[in-house]
This record gives sequence, C-alpha cells and structure tokens, in this order.
Amino acid sequence: MNDEQDSGPKSQVPGARPEASSSQPPVPASRDNEGFNSRRNAAEIAGETIAVVGESTGQFQRPPSVERGERESTSKSAFLVGAGILSSRIIGVVRQRVFGHYFGVSLAADAFNAAFRIPNFLQNVFGEGALSASFIPVYANLLARKDEKEATRVASAVLTVLALVTSAIVLLGVLATPYIVSIVAWGFVSERRELTIRLVQIFFPGAGLLVMSAWCLGVLNSHRKFLLSYTAPVAWNLAIIAALIFFGSHSGNFDEVQMGQFQARLAVLTAWGSVIGSALQFTVQLPTVLWLVRGLRPVFDFGNAHVRIVIRNFFPVFMSRGVVQISAFVDAGLASLVPYIGAVSALGYAQSLYTLPVSLFGMSVSAAELPAMSSALGTSAEIAAQLRRRLDGGLRRIAFFIVPSAMAMLALGDVMTAALYQTGRFNHGDSRYVWGILAGSTIGLLASTLGRLYASTYYALHDTRTPLLFAVIRVTLTTVLGYLFAIPLPPAIGLDPKWGVAGLTASAGIAGWIEFALLRRTLNKRIGKTGLPLIFVAKLWLAAAVGAGAGWGIKLSIGGHHPAIVAVLVLFPYGLIYFAITAALKVPELNTVFGRLLKLASRGR
Repeated sequence: MNDEQDSGPKSQVPGARPEASSSQPPVPASRDNEGFNSRRNAAEIAGETIAVVGESTGQFQRPPSVERGERESTSKSAFLVGAGILSSRIIGVVRQRVFGHYFGVSLAADAFNAAFRIPNFLQNVFGEGALSASFIPVYANLLARKDEKEATRVASAVLTVLALVTSAIVLLGVLATPYIVSIVAWGFVSERRELTIRLVQIFFPGAGLLVMSAWCLGVLNSHRKFLLSYTAPVAWNLAIIAALIFFGSHSGNFDEVQMGQFQARLAVLTAWGSVIGSALQFTVQLPTVLWLVRGLRPVFDFGNAHVRIVIRNFFPVFMSRGVVQISAFVDAGLASLVPYIGAVSALGYAQSLYTLPVSLFGMSVSAAELPAMSSALGTSAEIAAQLRRRLDGGLRRIAFFIVPSAMAMLALGDVMTAALYQTGRFNHGDSRYVWGILAGSTIGLLASTLGRLYASTYYALHDTRTPLLFAVIRVTLTTVLGYLFAIPLPPAIGLDPKWGVAGLTASAGIAGWIEFALLRRTLNKRIGKTGLPLIFVAKLWLAAAVGAGAGWGIKLSIGGHHPAIVAVLVLFPYGLIYFAITAALKVPELNTVFGRLLKLASRGR
C-alpha cells in the first residue's frame, strides 16, 4: 500500500517557506514572540501563498504548550466518536428496518429515497462536509492558542453567515423543487414524480436545521466533545421511527391500489417526522454549545482574517463535497432508468449498510484526527512528522475494521440484509437483491474510507483545492463507468437488467481507488512517505477470508431458520475467528481495541 517512489521524511517539506525566514515584516524581539520564525502551524506546510494567520506570523502569542498536537492522543476521541456513531447508526438501522416493514421495495419507497437525497445534499455539502473541513481547522487552532475571545468571534460570524445563506437556499429549493426533481430523478414519471416533488418540499426545511446542527458539531468537536455531537442524530432517527409506527399501524388488508395510496400518505407523514427530528437534533446540542461559546451573538465580520480563511477554504470543500454528492445523484438517476420498480429503494437499503462501517470507523478516526492535526504546532519538519505519525496510525485503525466489514458484506451480505430488513413487505428476494448491490459496494469500501483520512489531512493543512480536483476526477469516472456498468453491460453479458444497480456500486468502487491513489501520492510528496504496509494489509485480508469461509460453511450447514438466528450463528463466529487470527499474527491494533474495552470495563466496576 505504500508508494515506493515517494521518499521518506524530509527536513524541509516541499512548498513550505524556509525555516529561517518569514514573509511577514520583522517583529521586534520579545519574550512573547521570540523564535516565532522557527515555529509554524499546520497550514504553512500546504505551501499557501497568502499569509498564514497565527503564531508563525508573530500576530499571536506563542501558546503555553506548543507540543499539544504532538502529545495529544486521539484514541479516546475516536472511540467516543465511534460510540456516538454506533448508537446513531444502530437506531438508523432500526429506522430502515421499520421503513422496510411498511414500504418494502415499492414505488413509494423509491420516491422517498430519491426525495431524501436532494435536501440531504444541502446537509452533507453545506454542513457536515464543507463546514467541518473549513471551520474546525481555524477554530481548533485558535483554541489551541488559548485565544478564546477570537474563537468566539469566529464561531459567531460563521453561524450568522451560515444561517442567512442556508435560509435563502432552503426557500429557493422549495420553490424550484419540480425543476430539481426533473434533473436528479429523470426516470420518474407520473405518480412517482409527483410524490417525490411533494416529499422534497417537506424535507428542505429539515435539511436547513441539520446544517445548523453541523455547525454545533464543528464547535463540539473542536472542544473535544465528541459523544454528544455524534449521538444527536439518534433524536432524528427516533422521530422518524415514531412517525412510521404511529401512522403505519393504521394499515389494514389493502389491495395493491389501496396499499399504494396508504404508502404514499405514510411517506408524507414520515417526511414531516423527519423535519421534527431535525429540529430535535439541533436542539439537543445547543445548550452545550452555548455553554462552551460564551458571548455567542450575531456578528457580521467579513473583515476578520480568520473568518476570511474559513470562507476561502469553504468553497473548495463545498465544491469537493458537492461533486461527491452529485455522484450520488447520478447513481440515483441511473438507478431510476433501470427497468425495475424498487431499484432506487434497493440502492438506498444497500447504501445504508455500506455507509455504516464508513461512518463508524472511517468518520470516527477522521473526525477525531482533524482537530488534533489542525492544532499541530512547531517547525515544518516537526509538523510533517506529527502528521505522518497520526495519518499512519489512523490508517491502520481504519483498515483493521474496514477489511473484515468489506469481506462480510461480500461473502455474507445475504445474511446481513435478511437479518436487518427482511420483515413485512421486505421479502427474501429483496434481501438477495440488496446483497448483490451491497457486494458491488465492497470493491471501493477500503479506498473510500482511507481516503476520508487523507482528505482530513489536507484540510488540516488548509489545502482544500487538491481534494476537490481529485473528487472531480472520481465523479467523472463514476458517471462514465456507472452508465456503462448499469445500462448497456447487464444485457450484453446476459444478466437481468435489474442488476445494473450493482454495476453502479462497483464502478463507484473503481473510481474510489483511483481517487485514493491520487490523494496519497500527492500528500506523500508534501509530508513524506505514508500508507499501510503490504504485510499488514495481507494479514487482515487473510484473517477475514478464513473467517468468511467458516461463516459460509456454517450458513450452508444450519439450513433455514429465522434471519436473526442465522445472523448470530454465522456472523458471531466470523468475528471471533477474525480476531483470533489477527491475534495469532500479532496485529498490534487488536491490543489497542481490547485495551480500550478493558479500561472501560475497569472504570465501570
């Protein structure tokens, strides 16, 4: 996994200014700024041509402990992020199971899944993606320098701008919904199109509230308050589940026409439940944020240097995240062309499973590392060493969990989908269909998850343009390959056209590996050699393959039982075998995981 052509650690990082010089005017020597020319923050390594605002310019006092970024351990933070994500994702899976019970793979389910993607674009791009990558590095760096007054001013200004811009976009989105649906769900006609339009108009205000929630997440993460920000989505999921159960329980013995009408009404009511849940997700975080950010108030301060940095970095990340989200729209649009009712909803079910390990392991490590990387201080060589160490450690932790996740989805995905979704209107045939789509997703699961951490490293360096460029390349490839794999390829090789959706996920995986390779190679030229050792990756895949073989044998031998029982009998031994083999192969990440669990157990006594 390492790039053999990249050199090792360098004394001077390419693109960084010389250690003994500064582009700033000379600052009189004093005890506060003595030696500022030899210390740098993480942004300078990116080779930015504009002046870096911070300790290296002599504009702020040197913080009491400049080695915080070197000493800070993120294992606990990543664990808390993972715990928060796990809780919200478990509730999310329950939500999907309840949704599947009432909707199955149906016209209403297609409309609901397609509609939710459109305002969700606003949340993912404007909120959690671009805001976190542009706001956290600046805000966390100010906190590391103990400049809480300036940090509060930046947080206030960013919230003010975000609230105004988001409100305008929500209003425009509601008014332009019919045109948006025509662009992103071009295969929908008549009833599916009309229901999708109505649902999108309901979802948009909730998406605006989720953007505000993402601002809260940025503040909480910068203060290392990870658990609350990542458990807050539980409130959103519970609101949707409550709406589904309360209104869905009024169903009766309907014929197909009546069932379609009932599902359409239920979809609308569930969408309103989502809006209420969005408000709850924002509200549960707000009291803690107000306590952390004392003196928060509306502020228009575009002249502030730090606010300008946030805004300047926001747009490249916005475009980068937007490009990735456009890829999701392309997938949904191509799936709507597949001649099979339920293709779009089946893609949604598969993506819910696929994103579980990405969020649980990739996001947890990346979210914990971003503020720590952004707080790194020192000379260029010192910061490069810190970033390499953090990046390599994070890559190993991610791979330790993603490799067995990918293997399980590929080999035992039918067991997983049946256990989670097979109930009510969601039958065994639907489980196998979703499994096929999920199997295609496993091709790029490791690459896309590792790529998140590489992107976070770029953001810590205040370089948001490089990830944007590579995201454009990825989406272009995904679009071209996705069309070829989804539409003409299945009939050409004798497959049922409905399996074109699996071609979509497989093509996205191929593009994901190309993006990952570009991210790694370019970053290695800046900070030195990074990546996973080949022997380490081989050990993980070997352990996962042996576990999957044992799980497959158990599945064949036990015959037909309830899906939940089969899942326990198959997946539990699979996990035990994976951990046992990695222990025998002396994979150190196993000790880290169990060490953390033992510490928690000892504290609970």
